[in-house]
Amino acid sequence: MSMDKYVGFYIEDPIGNNEFSYEDRENKNVYVPKLIKGTLEDVALGDKIVFNEIDEGNEIKAKGLKNMVEYKIDDKTVYVFDNHNHAFYFWMKSLKQQHFTKGCKVVHVDQHKDMREPINYDVNINDMDDVFRYTNKVLNVGNFIKPALKHKVFSEAIIIDSSYGFDMKVEGEYVLDIDLDIFSKDMDYIPYEFRLNKIKELIKGAKVITIASSPYFIEQDYAIKVLKELFNYDIIE
Repeated sequence: MSMDKYVGFYIEDPIGNNEFSYEDRENKNVYVPKLIKGTLEDVALGDKIVFNEIDEGNEIKAKGLKNMVEYKIDDKTVYVFDNHNHAFYFWMKSLKQQHFTKGCKVVHVDQHKDMREPINYDVNINDMDDVFRYTNKVLNVGNFIKPALKHKVFSEAIIIDSSYGFDMKVEGEYVLDIDLDIFSKDMDYIPYEFRLNKIKELIKGAKVITIASSPYFIEQDYAIKVLKELFNYDIIE
């Protein structure tokens, strides 16, 4: 398989995650970080704008991760990245590597459902170059799950975005997809320890884990801290 195309680059056209409020923004590009193999220690804040949106007249220039990180925990592969659409690429990569069975479930733990329709479903999921194009040029943070269902990568998406969701019992094989904004202030009506422990349980049973730090939706230093707690990683201050 060809080397990953995630080498660190800018998206300058109004496509993908760069489309939001493009005409009204002062900054016209967003950065997509490089993918490295490493450990949780390598998940760190970067200095480039990865998500740019106008909210109530204010331009928010959200900085993301220094690098995307792929790491192994026991026999599982975990991918950590900032904007959530990259999950689509890492799902296809993991499928190609036979890390999960096509047609299993995806468990999506997120403040948002991310079930919007993309502008098209035209992607060859067996061609990683095309998957890369589609992930970065067509998909955005809100519409990357439906294409995976449409192409039968997953048979169903189990959405956990509420206290009710956390009480569901997940049966059978699944890929776990976490958005760290499940720990944003808006979700504080669900006790922190409860969320943490439920996700830790899901981590144990998952085949592959994709994790978005979602710069626009949660403060990144805090997101990284929570990430390390999820994996019982000792945080050295």
